[in-house]
Amino acid sequence: MKRVSAALLPLLIFLLLATATAAEPVLRPWTKNRWYWSHRDKPVLLLGGSDDDNLFQWPEKDLIAQLDRLADAGGNVIRNTMSDRKDKGFEVYPFKHLDTGKYDLNAWNDQYWTRFQRMLRETARRNIFVQIEIWDRFDYADLDDSNRWHIHPYNPANNVNYSHAQSGFFARYDDHPGANTQPFFFTTPEQKNNQVVLRYQQRFVDKLLDHSLQFDHVLYCIDNETSGQEQWSRYWAQFVKNRAARENKEVNLTEMWDDWDLAGESHKRTFDHPELYGFVDVSQNNQNKTQKHWDNFLYVRNYLAGQPRPMNTTKTYGATGNKFGHSDQDGIERFWRHLLAGAASIRFHRPDSGLGLNDRAVTCIRAARKLESLVPLWSVQPANELLSGRDANEAYLAADKGQAYIVYFPKGGKVQLDVPDSKGSLILHWINIDSSQPGPQERLSGGGQISLSSPGNNNWAAAIIKP
Repeated sequence: MKRVSAALLPLLIFLLLATATAAEPVLRPWTKNRWYWSHRDKPVLLLGGSDDDNLFQWPEKDLIAQLDRLADAGGNVIRNTMSDRKDKGFEVYPFKHLDTGKYDLNAWNDQYWTRFQRMLRETARRNIFVQIEIWDRFDYADLDDSNRWHIHPYNPANNVNYSHAQSGFFARYDDHPGANTQPFFFTTPEQKNNQVVLRYQQRFVDKLLDHSLQFDHVLYCIDNETSGQEQWSRYWAQFVKNRAARENKEVNLTEMWDDWDLAGESHKRTFDHPELYGFVDVSQNNQNKTQKHWDNFLYVRNYLAGQPRPMNTTKTYGATGNKFGHSDQDGIERFWRHLLAGAASIRFHRPDSGLGLNDRAVTCIRAARKLESLVPLWSVQPANELLSGRDANEAYLAADKGQAYIVYFPKGGKVQLDVPDSKGSLILHWINIDSSQPGPQERLSGGGQISLSSPGNNNWAAAIIKP
C-alpha cells in the first residue's frame, strides 16, 4: 500500500470530512410520503408543546425540566423564537452591553449564545426537534406601552453604531406590528436597501447559523405571523440556504403568514415556491374553529397535492380564560383535527394563548402516541366522505382504505362508517383522549357499514384495524 505524502495529507483529511458532512442525516421530507418528516431516513411525526416560545432564554434547570417533561410525554418538537423582549426579567440581548449603558452591535453577549447552544444541545440529546423563528415582529414594537423597541439595541438611541439619521429609524413604534410600519423589516436590497442596518442583521443571522448548522434536528422559519413584504422573506430564506450550501448542509425553511384564511394571497408566496420553502407553516389556521378549521387545512393539502410538502402548525391556540375567547377544548380539537388531516408537526402554543405543556397537553400527546402505535399517521389520509349520519363537527376521519380507519369524536356522538374495502373482521380500539387511557375493544365485521358510538361525551379516538 502506498504511503500518502505529507503534502497531500491535509487535502485528504478535508475531503473525508466534507464527505462525512454531506452524508449527515438531516430532518427532511420523507421520500416515501412527502407530507411527513423523516430523520435518519425514518418517518417521524412531530408532536409537542411548551410553556414559552423562546425556551433557550430560560434558566438551565427550568429548561431541562421542561424538555424532560416533554420527552416523557412522548413529545418531540418545540418552537424557539430568537426573542429577547425583556418581559420576564431573565432574558438577555445578543449584543454586548457597554459600561456607558449602550450596546455595541459589533460585539456579542456570550451569555445569549451560550444559552442558544445549550438549548440546541439538550434538545438533540432528547431527540426533540426545534423550529427556529429568526425574527419576531413583536420584539421591535412599543405596542401597549411594552417599550420593546424603545429599549432595544437596534434602536439608534441604544447603540454606538449608527444614529437615527443614518439608520432612518424613529425612537418609538407604537403601531401594531401587523400595520407593517417598522422599517427594520424593509432593509433588504429589493426594499429600502438599508445597508447601515442590514449588515448587523446579516451578522446576527450568521452567528445564529454558526450554532444551528452544527445540528441536524433544526427547521427554520423566517418570521412570526408576518404581514410583511415578500422581498424580506425571500431575502432571508435565500441567505440561510446560501450559508448552509457553503457548508455542504441541507436545511428546510418556511415563512409564517398572518392571514387566518389559508386561501389568502400571502400564503401563496410559500405555497408556490417549493424550491425555496421546503415546508409550510399554517399556524394561523388555529384562529379558526370546528369544520372551517378542518376545511382550511384540507384546502392547502389539495393546493399542494402536485408537490407535497410537510405542513407544520407550531402554534395551536386554545386555552380557557385567554383574551381571544378560545377554550381548552378548542386547543384539543385543533390538535386532533390537524393530526387526522395530515399535519407533519403539531405543537400546543404557550399559555395563555394555548395549553403549553400543562397536564391536558401532556395527556393529549400521550393519547396521540398510543394511536400512532396502532396506526402510523403517515399511512392514512383524511376521508370524511366515508362518514354518514354526521352532524357538524361531530366526527372526523382518516383512513387507509381496507386496512385502517381513525375516527375522532370531539364531544361524543354516533356516525356510520363505510368500510366496503375491508373484508372480514376488524378490531376497534377506543382511546380516551382526556385521560390517554385505552377504552373498550370490539370485534367488527367489515365489508359494508359500521355504526360507531363514542363511549362518552368527551374527546375520544377510535382506531379500526385488521387483526
